[in-house]
Amino acid sequence: MKLGENLTKDEKKLMHKLFWRSGTMYISVNPVTMGGAGFAYALMPFINKFYSRKKDRAAALERNTQYFATTVPCASFIMGIAASMEKENAENPDFDEKSINAIKTSLMGPLAGIGDSLFWGVWRVVCAGIGITLAKQGSFLAPILFLLMFNIPNYLMRYYGGILGYSLGSKYIKKLYANGMIEVLTKAASILGLIMVGAMTISTVLFTTKLHLTMGGKEIMNVQNVLNTIFKGLIPMLVTLGCFKLLNKKVGVIAMIFGIVVLGIVMSLLGIV
Repeated sequence: MKLGENLTKDEKKLMHKLFWRSGTMYISVNPVTMGGAGFAYALMPFINKFYSRKKDRAAALERNTQYFATTVPCASFIMGIAASMEKENAENPDFDEKSINAIKTSLMGPLAGIGDSLFWGVWRVVCAGIGITLAKQGSFLAPILFLLMFNIPNYLMRYYGGILGYSLGSKYIKKLYANGMIEVLTKAASILGLIMVGAMTISTVLFTTKLHLTMGGKEIMNVQNVLNTIFKGLIPMLVTLGCFKLLNKKVGVIAMIFGIVVLGIVMSLLGIV
């Protein structure tokens, strides 16, 4: 069966809108939601189509503006799945809407790894190599060929990825509900999502102290080495959990960012970091 052949005429129109909107995912980026606003913008045609009540549309938009970050060519696949799940949520009153973000979070990490390696680490280098070789020969086709070679697979993946995600989602979600497997899938996706968030935390939240104890001009203890021995990444983990606690207490993200910046400056002046 041809990909997307089972879609209705209206669904095909919605997929075309998703394709064009998917490229705007990182136009509005912030440290809290990254590409979340762009993700919600891409899904707006589906949300407006599936939900008739204003409060349901608002809830769907709020749900889809949560943190999202992955390679742009791979994003439309997740958008397609999310769109199909929003459709199921609109039609099925027993649908667990929390499963939508659980699936998104579980997929964005692995697809980012694949997409970054494939498009940025391999294919871009190949295209650039061919373009540079032509440029050295004085060919005016060098930049044109580079752009075509890099962007044609990019746009094809964005277009057909969205259709594939929507088709797979609408096909298998109903089966999962019928078999009672949706709760298992949601739980597994949530666990995988937490693992990915943990991996992001250890790679992005950094802390290295300069503190060391000396006696008679000789170092007797390096505090950072001691911390690494007890629990490597202990301080970044505590900082992350502290920020999470503050979020639960309704402390604003901007206030926390400024607080961390001020704390960092103070600790730097004191020679702690």
